[in-house]
Amino acid sequence: MDYGQRHGAELEAAKRVARRFGAAAHRVVRLDLAQFGGSALTDRAIDVPVQGLAGGIPATYVPARNTILLSLALAWAEVLGARHIFLGANAVDYSGYPDCRPEFLRAFEAMANLATKAAVEGARIEIRAPLMDLSKADIVRLALELGVAPAETVTCYQPDTEGRACGLCDACRIRRAGFEAAGVTDSTRYIRIS
Repeated sequence: MDYGQRHGAELEAAKRVARRFGAAAHRVVRLDLAQFGGSALTDRAIDVPVQGLAGGIPATYVPARNTILLSLALAWAEVLGARHIFLGANAVDYSGYPDCRPEFLRAFEAMANLATKAAVEGARIEIRAPLMDLSKADIVRLALELGVAPAETVTCYQPDTEGRACGLCDACRIRRAGFEAAGVTDSTRYIRIS
């Protein structure tokens, strides 16, 4: 999803990973949430926090992002006749986003099964978040086990034009801590490390 985020590095990374693993289809849908702002990821007037994790919902929360993204995935799933939608939400070691909680995903799944022709006709849709209950260390281990090269992925909220991670934002700190906890060398390309 190109939702008007600060950078395109994660879009390029998704394209590379999809190609490497032979995805049947890879599309980039453009929806400019920057028109609304309200997040350090979509509003350049709001700085990405780099002081470390603080309490509460951070400035990097994008209003209703997962609701919007899941709604678009739901539309495509119904067109394809798919019964499952997968997303990488994680409720352990996370930044505090309300739309990354299991209760949100259960509620969205219930809504999806009320709002779609497919579900009304008996083809229920399931929302799957296989990373939901994993620690970041477990996610690192799983990625390596599945053959995902961490250096090909982007987590950073403000990577440079070459896709190198800032090393300072919450996403970089959480990612680095996951590698450390897993006892695995972090192959992420960082501009600097806090």
